[in-house]
Amino acid sequence: MVSVINTVDTAHEDMIHDAQMDYYGTKLATCSSDRTVKIFNVKNGQQTLIADLRGHEGPVWQVAWTHPMYGSMLASCGYDKKVILWKETNGVWDKLYEYTGHESSVNSVNWAPHEFGCMFACGSSDGCVAVISSTGDGTWEEKKIKNAHTIGCNAVSWGPSVAPGSLMDRSGTKAHTPKRFVSGGCDNLVKIWREENGEWVEEQKLEAHSDWVRDVAWAPSIGLPKTVIASCSQDCRVIIWTNDGSSNEWTSKILHKFNDVIWHVSWSITGNILAVSGGDNKVSLWKESIEGQWVCVSDVNKGQSQLEQSADSQIA
Repeated sequence: MVSVINTVDTAHEDMIHDAQMDYYGTKLATCSSDRTVKIFNVKNGQQTLIADLRGHEGPVWQVAWTHPMYGSMLASCGYDKKVILWKETNGVWDKLYEYTGHESSVNSVNWAPHEFGCMFACGSSDGCVAVISSTGDGTWEEKKIKNAHTIGCNAVSWGPSVAPGSLMDRSGTKAHTPKRFVSGGCDNLVKIWREENGEWVEEQKLEAHSDWVRDVAWAPSIGLPKTVIASCSQDCRVIIWTNDGSSNEWTSKILHKFNDVIWHVSWSITGNILAVSGGDNKVSLWKESIEGQWVCVSDVNKGQSQLEQSADSQIA
């Protein structure tokens, strides 16, 4: 059973587009069409505004926290074609870096697993995806994938650093995991990108959606052979993509056909529960059954378990 345990009055003056907890779950970042990013301390059921960050010149679409090994740092992206990195030093938040390499709205920003280094990917309506990495001396290096998605890119999500199948590997040697991320765009496509000799190449093109792909989420891994990606679309469907580790082939399965556009998909930290939110103002949680069917285990809007209705939620 899942229910709403707390609400936060952000005092944003316009629509909120994203809200993200930090690694420890003690800070909340929100962003809005009012051009601001706000950071709250959220402890013991209390919320305290600790920063009101102003630097964007248009709606701010998304925020993303770094891993704490790189300090307390947040990335934000927006309609003004910019990605801004904000860093907290001695309790004071300030702008650390501004990326202005895109020619249109930056719709998504996502940090790579910390094992890959201090780097993030961002996708834009100009059709490009940029990968920005810290050189360690205060400067940032850009690698751009031009025309990654025709018309535009809406979402990016990094693959885990844990090698598929490593949980079962008894050799004791740590398998090398290539840097990979997934992107979704206005061309109805989901694409997987891999770093090869310092450049980014298209590894897979996944086709199943019939309208714009709004979000993609690569599931965290504990080292099982299976690799899983979720995507959602303007076509009201959520699709689960699976690679069993035996080949480069990905299989698709429709999680559910909803009654409205689906905007976001997000995995639990263990990668076994998927949260789905859409135009109907509901958040539903889904889990794969032993039989391989995806079942709705909770609807946050209703606040009640729906396990008893699993038969209705399963894919026919």
